[in-house]
Amino acid sequence: MRWLLLKLIRLYQKTLSPDTGWFSYQHPVGYCKFRPHCSEYSYQAIEKYGIFKGTIKAFLRIVRCHPWSKGGDDPLL
Repeated sequence: MRWLLLKLIRLYQKTLSPDTGWFSYQHPVGYCKFRPHCSEYSYQAIEKYGIFKGTIKAFLRIVRCHPWSKGGDDPLL
């Protein structure tokens, strides 16, 4: 199950992601405020902590991504 979820995240990154996908040319300096961007953070969290805890960490990161957040470096700990 984890393997499938990680493959789906990589597929999203290569196709639909505004930072790394087909339309990344529209955002030459990047779209996401955070480093690493949210899908990469999600990938790392699921890879490191497993499906349940990793998904919770990814969800909390996505919730923090809103127009009023400062963004910046936010590595997975």
